[in-house]
Amino acid sequence: MLYQAPTWLPGGHAQTIWSALYTRRHWRPLKPLMRERWPTPDGDFLDIDKQAASRSDRPLLVLFHGLEGSSASHYAQAFADWAAEKDLNLALPHFRGCSGELNHAPRAYHSGDHQEIDWLLQRLRSDHRACGGQTLVAVGISLGGNALMRWAAEHGHQAQLSADAVASICSPLDLMESGLAIGRGLNRWIYTPMFLRSMKPKAMAKWAQHPGLFDKDALLNAKDLYAFDNVFTAPLHGFKDTEDYWTRASAKPLMCDIRLPALALNALNDPFVPASSLPGPGDVSSSVTLWQPDQGGHVGFAQGRWPAHVRALPDSVGAWLLQSAGNGEKTEDSKHG
Repeated sequence: MLYQAPTWLPGGHAQTIWSALYTRRHWRPLKPLMRERWPTPDGDFLDIDKQAASRSDRPLLVLFHGLEGSSASHYAQAFADWAAEKDLNLALPHFRGCSGELNHAPRAYHSGDHQEIDWLLQRLRSDHRACGGQTLVAVGISLGGNALMRWAAEHGHQAQLSADAVASICSPLDLMESGLAIGRGLNRWIYTPMFLRSMKPKAMAKWAQHPGLFDKDALLNAKDLYAFDNVFTAPLHGFKDTEDYWTRASAKPLMCDIRLPALALNALNDPFVPASSLPGPGDVSSSVTLWQPDQGGHVGFAQGRWPAHVRALPDSVGAWLLQSAGNGEKTEDSKHG
């Protein structure tokens, strides 16, 4: 990805925050998203928002959101706009607890939730083929991208039964390094409170639903993601503690096992995904393409005149996905100025 940040938007923090809050996300009125609720094998449910193309057999793009994201996130709107322009079907699954309604089971979601990814992709592929469709590509943002890469690595050649190409964007592929980075310095005062502001109330609602599920006082006293994951995320999802979770859920150690076309895009100035933690060519299989531009922040990549737009991201990543799946034009820079 060829990317140069606007001169008036210097640094990873500015590129991250401005893109999320103020940039233009779409170029046309957004199509209505139709929500489907799917019962899960463990008696819970998942909400999937869908945007239809002109025909049901057109390629399907699946987007997995990031930590505390949803179909309303700036990147989701940008990908929805791109999908509408390219006349693609779009599916935006919500991880448990992120669709606006509390889920039933005594669990939530986590960065290595490749079993959930597998179940979703298998059903989406099956449903798409039942409508005459062939091509399915998937993109994961931040947390969703790490889980998607874990899925691709876990399933090796079998992954191609469910997807034709995948991409991760600004994903913490080494969860330990990123988890520690978000708890240090300026990150601790900007991003940590933002995430905990929604994560703590959701966790407490889960405690009310399942009294005694975790140490309520310890969770209320958590000041960073390390402490939160130690009390809530790790034990609820089968991990011993935060370090066990961050170590075992990371995609980077397994990316040599990926066998379908995969793209990992990470800006080198991402505030909480350290450049030193990113995979190099020796850490991945020949199926994996690494894009590591100098700028972009965390899911930023604002471009164009003030107040800028974020369509460069889906333009570049989406074109790569379609080309790699054998169903699109060659990758090109964003045409939106």
